[in-house]
Amino acid sequence: MKKLEFGMMSFADVLPETGEKGIHSEQRIKDLLEEIKLADELGIDMFGVGEHHRPDYAVSSPATVLAAAAAITKNIKLSSAVSVLSSDDPVRVYQQFATIDLISGGRAEIMAGRGSFIESFPLFGYSLQDYEELFEEKLDLLFKINQQTIVTWEGKLRAPIHNLGVYPRSVNGSIPIWLAAGGTPTSAIRAAKLGLPLILAIIGGVPEQFTRFIGLYKNTALEMGKKPEEI
Repeated sequence: MKKLEFGMMSFADVLPETGEKGIHSEQRIKDLLEEIKLADELGIDMFGVGEHHRPDYAVSSPATVLAAAAAITKNIKLSSAVSVLSSDDPVRVYQQFATIDLISGGRAEIMAGRGSFIESFPLFGYSLQDYEELFEEKLDLLFKINQQTIVTWEGKLRAPIHNLGVYPRSVNGSIPIWLAAGGTPTSAIRAAKLGLPLILAIIGGVPEQFTRFIGLYKNTALEMGKKPEEI
């Protein structure tokens, strides 16, 4: 029987909701690393760090923070929460998290999503008109890189890759990838069809509102031939 795991996540907020003067990003990052270290010492299973490109959050590069955390922890799983894959490059995302995996001895995970905000799109030169297609293409490429070392891939919005290796590789050959969604039917179906675990970001509302997406995910997985114990 699988055990119930307990995890924590942080966006490394630097500005309080009251509008008062916040904490400096330097101190917030130091505090965040202390939080992750303490979580590990207390036996918490997982710690996730978000990605934002805004003045109210200190972390724009989860992989950098998680690499630092990997060096000062022993057991806790370390994950992005989430990696905004649409405006990033899947090759670099895999390489960064494979490096975290090597530092940590196989504790890295990736939550891939589109994020709660859109500021990264213009910042990195992407059009919001390609919002859906960017995520679909880049998730497909990340999934392929995670499964094989030598990659051949072609899409519409990113340059193709022809028989090239992606290094370094993770400790166990592949990194656990979760598909993070805000509660849309297409995301639940996509995760099930790809065989990826689904994490729902309940930013607003109550948990009961999201149960139908879990049902849709499970039913789609069963239709794809999965056994209940494999979901």
